[in-house]
Amino acid sequence: MKRLAILIVLALELAVGGCGSSKNTSTETNTSTTGNWEAQLVGGTQQASLLNFTVDFSVTNSGPLDINGVSFFNQGACFGTTINSTTESGTANFTTASSGAVIGTLDLTVKSVTPAGNVLTLTGTLIGTSSATSGTAGTLSNGVVTGTWTLTGGQGDSSCAGSGTFVMCQGKNTCSIT
Repeated sequence: MKRLAILIVLALELAVGGCGSSKNTSTETNTSTTGNWEAQLVGGTQQASLLNFTVDFSVTNSGPLDINGVSFFNQGACFGTTINSTTESGTANFTTASSGAVIGTLDLTVKSVTPAGNVLTLTGTLIGTSSATSGTAGTLSNGVVTGTWTLTGGQGDSSCAGSGTFVMCQGKNTCSIT
């Protein structure tokens, strides 16, 4: 009887000990993007209405954007067009569904160095398609961010203050505000 009890206890110990020893099979789907995105801003008046630009960045899933630079299309008084005339920062947080659909958020801030103090902030929803499959890394394509923007003027320049909506498209995509 004593031997039977010992065998039962050993069998239970092996059964319970085996519960935590399964292999780690990650189903996380990683999606990354890199390259140029073109932003079209609507709204604002005076100089605040001249803010269309491209931004070159990379990011995977979530975290800070690794920004290589911003280039404004039009010569305006709010942002300089020379190297180092702005500083940029931003974050993204997106997920990839098993169908390949990507959805999340993207925030971007551009601060003028010359002229000093103007701050453009964009906050939006990011959607797109990923080439990733469960447990593999993929690349974002057809990425579009839509949302709102605000510009606060430094040095009390009222022409560099405003707000509106924007659309930002990945790569050579053509998209427009609807």
